[in-house]
Amino acid sequence: MESQKNETMLLPPPPGIIRSLKTGFDTVAAHITAILLPFAFDLFLWLGPHLSISQLFLSTLGDVKKMFADSGVSLTDIQKLDQVQESLNQVNLFSSLRTFPIGLPSLISGKGSAQTPLGAPLTFQVDTVFHFYGLIFLFLIAGWILGGLYFRWIAGLIAKSDSQISVGRTLIQTLAYSFIWSLLFWILGIPAAFIIYLIYMFNPLIGEGVLLFLGFLSMWLVVPIFFSSFGMFVRKQNAVDSIIASFRMSRFIMPSSSLFVLTVLIIGIGSNLLWAVPPDNSWLTLVGILGHAFITTALLASSFVYYSDMTAWLQTVLDRMRSSMPTQQV
Repeated sequence: MESQKNETMLLPPPPGIIRSLKTGFDTVAAHITAILLPFAFDLFLWLGPHLSISQLFLSTLGDVKKMFADSGVSLTDIQKLDQVQESLNQVNLFSSLRTFPIGLPSLISGKGSAQTPLGAPLTFQVDTVFHFYGLIFLFLIAGWILGGLYFRWIAGLIAKSDSQISVGRTLIQTLAYSFIWSLLFWILGIPAAFIIYLIYMFNPLIGEGVLLFLGFLSMWLVVPIFFSSFGMFVRKQNAVDSIIASFRMSRFIMPSSSLFVLTVLIIGIGSNLLWAVPPDNSWLTLVGILGHAFITTALLASSFVYYSDMTAWLQTVLDRMRSSMPTQQV
């Protein structure tokens, strides 16, 4: 009975980070077409037409300056609005197709350049505020849908084909998941940012302490948030169950999983610094777009591998712990 107890409580080691990364990179290298969506997206943002809001801002600039002047804003601060106008000339509204928390990865969306090897891109202007908000809403929906299909594609390379989530369920759960996090951001994030701002206005030292506390708190939230959508694509869970399961699972996997998430972030951010070196008007940017698409897709595949292995390991551990309880009571 004692030997059975020892055998039951001999738990397997958790999944290795290096193995997960190797499996993810090998999988994407063997299915190189998996990088097509992020590659095509960045290519469109780089060489395709641009959608600008500079004329819309310019049409309201005079009224904004007059309102600021009537409110007692200094002339120096009012003149800074002209610098905003110059920055908006490089903004491409199509970049809002890069959505969070689910979306296509992009190297170009944050660069905001107006130059390409083919010269200045064809630019269309958004002429009304109604069109601006309407396009933002449509681009958010389109970005979430494209991101959901991309996640489904990569998860299908890792999971068994008979356990893959259907396209229709992918779209429904992706939109539900994204709306949930957007709602939480507006309900919790915006008021929290406003409260922190008020604390800073009252006492900057206390504000620094609050930010430090939130920084430590974010260390405990990054893992469950990072994996919160994976249950939809790997285990066919709905959006709510996937989020809840990720937070429950994080209680058991926090130390090793934190290291995995940190490794993924370091590789992703570090490689982006390399891919962003060539100027936008150089064809070498094409190499950066290709490298970025491969690395980010391989990291996503590695994350699915790690999540699948970790859930299987956790289930094994819990099963062995349950089976050992009657033996301990005898």
